[in-house]
Amino acid sequence: MMGELNYLLGLQIKKFKHETFLNQSKYCKELLKKFDMEKCKEVATPISTGCYLDVDEKGVDVDKTKYRGLIDSHLYLTPSNKSN
Repeated sequence: MMGELNYLLGLQIKKFKHETFLNQSKYCKELLKKFDMEKCKEVATPISTGCYLDVDEKGVDVDKTKYRGLIDSHLYLTPSNKSN
């Protein structure tokens, strides 16, 4: 036997006598490290809701693969992260 299950698909699993606790803090920290966001500042709304976005002709190109990976990782994390 491989022993008690502690970690599966980004979920930390902790079993107690009458309940099971699932936590994704380790997965979140791994994502922050993977996308070099460990020192980012937390904000309630990441962008002003009243601003107008336009093309930045002189801006730096975005790494589309990294951006898609970030979005995919966030989409995986979001539905399984439920707050009361």
